[in-house]
Amino acid sequence: MVTAVATETDTQLQASAQTGEIAIRQVKKSFIQPTGEPIVALSQVDTVIKPGEFVSLIGPSGCGKSTLLRLIAGLLTSDEGTLELDGKTIREPSYERGLVFQDPTLFPWLTVEDNVAFGLKARGVYKTKKAEVAKFIGLVGLEGFGKSYPHQLSGGMAQRASLARALVNEPKVLLLDEPLGALDAFTRMNMQDELIRIWRERGTTMVMVTHDVDEAIYLSDRILVMTTRPARIETSIQVELARPRARGNPDFMQLRSRILDILDFAGKVDEPAYYL
Repeated sequence: MVTAVATETDTQLQASAQTGEIAIRQVKKSFIQPTGEPIVALSQVDTVIKPGEFVSLIGPSGCGKSTLLRLIAGLLTSDEGTLELDGKTIREPSYERGLVFQDPTLFPWLTVEDNVAFGLKARGVYKTKKAEVAKFIGLVGLEGFGKSYPHQLSGGMAQRASLARALVNEPKVLLLDEPLGALDAFTRMNMQDELIRIWRERGTTMVMVTHDVDEAIYLSDRILVMTTRPARIETSIQVELARPRARGNPDFMQLRSRILDILDFAGKVDEPAYYL
């Protein structure tokens, strides 16, 4: 049984977060295939993500995790149901909901500074918030690289720049679509720690899609396990492990086994250990 509890700092952080609640109510989303036939990606998805909460979405490949993230971002609209941020219906993209993809997607012709400043300039607030650019470059640990171009950065550094670009708008919610999936194992673990540091420092609601069960346990307050398509939320698992978390801790391993059981991967030694 998992008995460890969240730290006092984490509890205070979530208690202090006043905005960033996501309400997803009976959401359905379908797409039209090239044959003309509809395919239902999501069906009856229903959950509430609390302000300041770090939530991970896991489930079989292609089940609709990224589709749900894009619905929250406002890049897609649902067929049925509603999505709300702090009681307001999500109808279109907004700087209040930052999105970071697996690939950094930086503009190659712009420096790190200009990439981070891009959103502020698009909103017409750059002149009054110019100092925020250096602040958020520092927040993600890229001091001294503001004048560098994307091709001069490592993969981890480029992803840090993408995080800074999303965070400089001070979104209520940060949406992460497998943001660490393209990184090597060592860089990935370092970036996981950076995400936790930024989350605790900023108190931003974070929702992350990942295929890595260990990563979900290491980072999250709560894990939403999704079914195969048409996807719904199979179960919501509270991660009651104190931070910092040790991957070899018995409670960590027990929770990992429980999630793999739910995903029907436990005991399949010929399968990847924790990638879905």
